[in-house]
Amino acid sequence: MNIHPKSLRDRAEATKIKIQNILDISCSGHDDQVIKAIEQAIIEALLEERDRCAVIAFKHSCGEDRDKAHKLADEIKRVRTALVTNLASMR
Repeated sequence: MNIHPKSLRDRAEATKIKIQNILDISCSGHDDQVIKAIEQAIIEALLEERDRCAVIAFKHSCGEDRDKAHKLADEIKRVRTALVTNLASMR
């Protein structure tokens, strides 16, 4: 088991290498753009999946829990906005 989880950048770099090996190509001169595109795809997939899970949880909550679920969804949206802003500022 990996004690230190891989960063998003590490995962994007590993994916770039796998793609290069599969296609037997080099991204020489474009490594950063390819890695950033992969990072963005990972971020978007994670955010969309998180939103989908929140919707499912909301649909399956009972009446009194819906208010809590709505507040939780608002908090998730707030955190998402902060995350996207922080990630964009790192570029």
